[in-house]
Amino acid sequence: MRRNHGSSAWLPVVVLLNFAAGGFAQSAPSAGHMTILHAARLLDVRAGKIVTPGEVLIQGERIVEAGSAVRHPAGVETIDLGDSTLMPGLIDAHVHLFLHPGAEDLQTVEESVPQRTILATLAARDDLMAGFTAERDMGTEGAGSADSAVRDAINQGLLPGPRLRISGNAVDILGGHEDAIHYNPAQHVLSNATYANNAADLVKVIRQQYKEGADFTKIYETGPDSIREGRFSTPYQYSEAELAAAVQEAARLGKRVAVHATGEPGALYAAQAGVESVDHADQLSEETMRLMREKQIFAVPTFTISEYFAAHAASPETAAREHAMLDFHAQEFRKQLAAGVPIAVGSDVGPFPHGTQARELVLMVQYGMTPVAALQADLLNGAKLLGWEGSIGVLEPQYLADVIAVAGDPLKDISAVQNVKFVMKGGVVYKK
Repeated sequence: MRRNHGSSAWLPVVVLLNFAAGGFAQSAPSAGHMTILHAARLLDVRAGKIVTPGEVLIQGERIVEAGSAVRHPAGVETIDLGDSTLMPGLIDAHVHLFLHPGAEDLQTVEESVPQRTILATLAARDDLMAGFTAERDMGTEGAGSADSAVRDAINQGLLPGPRLRISGNAVDILGGHEDAIHYNPAQHVLSNATYANNAADLVKVIRQQYKEGADFTKIYETGPDSIREGRFSTPYQYSEAELAAAVQEAARLGKRVAVHATGEPGALYAAQAGVESVDHADQLSEETMRLMREKQIFAVPTFTISEYFAAHAASPETAAREHAMLDFHAQEFRKQLAAGVPIAVGSDVGPFPHGTQARELVLMVQYGMTPVAALQADLLNGAKLLGWEGSIGVLEPQYLADVIAVAGDPLKDISAVQNVKFVMKGGVVYKK
């Protein structure tokens, strides 16, 4: 549904006043402050098991000890979380902080970049309160590098939100996936992505984006998608050579490229070029799956957005199409699991409400993963994909104290991740 214009004008102002008044203010812990989190259970995600009971000793922003029992120094603060499971903060590798439910193409035209930036801060807060302590923002959809300001404000402790890797605007060809193709051309409605029509353009755009603070590059490689009589089709946008030029330019600065690629041959070109992830990945050929396994390129399925679109379709015909696409993707996902394709968790949240994206893990289990495999995909693979391996994703000494508590045991019922009772990021408690 489209956001009501009357309420959108005042709601962000009220929330910003709440920020300014300290309603969401959190102070970073002093380097010497020690806290113990105690709960009935703790997830050892590497071993894929639950430890009972569970305790985590934290000093400042980092974990000192974790296990069934930790030392209790004199004067330590203890937070007893009762019948819950301590686990690492969740990771969403595909979010859109600058989008909200409603007509995506209209909101990017009707809402100013300042307004969208304010709404993005609220989305970041909602995701954090849902237990997502790290995210990869996959394009501002026409708001340029405004996501770098949101990331920096969070890093400076000015706003509550997850750790962010941001891309700025995604990159697209003229007439491509995000190029306002349904509007009157005479109105010259701007694309939601930045144009790059060849390898030289890609290099130029990437350099500009990194100048403006991007952490990685997102490229639209396929679209629009169609499925007829069970046959999936999507045109590619860049050749293997063009994508390789983008990957090489990003690598020059120690950065990486992620692609929106739903099918072939675009997904194969992306794998051959050496991207870091193939997002959506509705259809992957055997050769593509082989390359992704060998190169450890992650597939990021994004089932939740498809489920949401099917449930909120404008017509029965559109609903049937969306359900057919989702069913097809689920079948292909099982093939990807069998082929050993590395999987990370990303929801594509934004077009559906922020803070509800833990549904993605539920769907990944529904479509073939075990709960432990889904959690390892989220926490271990997610940390690696976002470039924070060794810092987040597990509860171990020297890791950042990004810890959540969920009601229930997520290894027995993965939907427990949808009921987050407690959120800590970097030793700071945001929800209790």
